[in-house]
Amino acid sequence: MTRVSSKRLVALGADHAGFPLKDVLKADLAEGGYEVLDLGTNSHESADYPDFGKAVAEAVASGRADLGVVVCGTGIGISIAANRNPGVRAALCHSGLEARLAREHNDANVLALGARIIGVESARDALHAFLNTDFAGGRHTGRVAKLSTH
Repeated sequence: MTRVSSKRLVALGADHAGFPLKDVLKADLAEGGYEVLDLGTNSHESADYPDFGKAVAEAVASGRADLGVVVCGTGIGISIAANRNPGVRAALCHSGLEARLAREHNDANVLALGARIIGVESARDALHAFLNTDFAGGRHTGRVAKLSTH
């Protein structure tokens, strides 16, 4: 993975359904020169996705991590958990295009993926697009600000 973005630290979190995909993405991040904050889980043993969504959200919102990636079976539950933090804009994406637009238009700071929904290569594509796209600003700035006030 070629690192283009200036983002340096990416927080990762997943439940038991998402941990194998999380580990693939973790290796890709390390290969691309990113620092990784792995917040678990690391086994097939049943684990609750809200705990990992919350942990990644806290890392991103506090500034401890630049961006986050969360993975559960569908990506839905863990994205809801992450979005409970007002400092997070988690986007559930299924493609590189969605991930690029989530960063470009919505200034998403957490990428959510569904391990049982998306294939490994599509997840890698989404991760690459997410990491290498900056927020466009401009007309999107006011819209993103409204996300914190509504």
